[in-house]
Amino acid sequence: MKLPSLPWRRLRVFPLEQRKSLTDVHAVLIDPALPPPPIDAALMESIRSCAVAVRAARERGAGVILMYGAHLLRNGAPLILARLMERGWLTHLATNGAGTIHDWEYAWLGRSTESVRENVATGSFGAWDETGRNLHVAMMAGALHGDGYGVSLGRFIHEDGVDLPAANELRAAIAQDPANPLTAARADLLRAMETHAVPEGRYAVNHRWKQASILATAYRLGVPCTVHPGIGYDIIANHPMFNGAVIGRAAEMDFRLFGNSVETLEGGVLLSVGSAIMAPQVFEKSLSCVNNLRLGAGRHIVRGLSLYVVDLQDGGGWDWTQGEPPKSNPAYYLRFNKSFARMGGALHYLQCDNRAFAHHLLHVLEGS
Repeated sequence: MKLPSLPWRRLRVFPLEQRKSLTDVHAVLIDPALPPPPIDAALMESIRSCAVAVRAARERGAGVILMYGAHLLRNGAPLILARLMERGWLTHLATNGAGTIHDWEYAWLGRSTESVRENVATGSFGAWDETGRNLHVAMMAGALHGDGYGVSLGRFIHEDGVDLPAANELRAAIAQDPANPLTAARADLLRAMETHAVPEGRYAVNHRWKQASILATAYRLGVPCTVHPGIGYDIIANHPMFNGAVIGRAAEMDFRLFGNSVETLEGGVLLSVGSAIMAPQVFEKSLSCVNNLRLGAGRHIVRGLSLYVVDLQDGGGWDWTQGEPPKSNPAYYLRFNKSFARMGGALHYLQCDNRAFAHHLLHVLEGS
């Protein structure tokens, strides 16, 4: 039975500058040259071990992938990650949809984060015009070039907008070659132009705080940065332009790109920082795909992988270097450890503030 759909086009959205934002770039952005905060000696030893693994991986030409949750960015680590990318310590970054929301809002407005409790009650949570509109436009424009979510938004921020084709050009291209792989992407952009007043030509958006954008920095440095969102997980769903096909297309491209980097993890390092759901779920599927292709080509599976998982939770009181606990132990249900413990590598769990981990790791790698 077909059920009626809510009238999404009637959603009211509001100027982002009117929102009461809870975090400010100037207050949270960490200078990587400053001394990191003091931490426990045992934890410091684990970070040194991680730095040894990262350095060894890069010396042998293996990859180092950082998968991170939105709080690492929201808490002010973009300049630290920029330094890690510039020095070649990180070869790929991956985040969730929320990571892109804060990334873009910091770059454009210099502020981000809202009160969920207050704004859901007024129907205004997530209903911010510029965030939903610009992220959709960035992805739609990028899709015309075969780019995924991360590259599309990183370029959009770095270049202060995009150049969009004329509506007539899109119509002609669709009519002349309907079986073209870009037809669906062209149709989505054409629909947005006709329905949501997206203009032809230069679509300019001035990003005054680019230094706070991990995506823009990764794009500028040529470091792959992929995005792995869920449909309906992020506030860009709270916008009349919401288009699951646009998000899904961009995420599909990024999942494939992520697999390219997982292929480089022979003797490499996987860092999962503050991502209890996206990182373990995406990584286990990608690693399985890579191993599938390797075995099909007569090669062995990815070996010698070191995994460092960082979160504030206590890890269930389980020593994850000994494998996963039995189902009778509550720690068994900590997905962010259990999934990684099954990936065939050496798992290390660090109960640590994400900012402190990244800051100390940088300083150890730089020999400070």
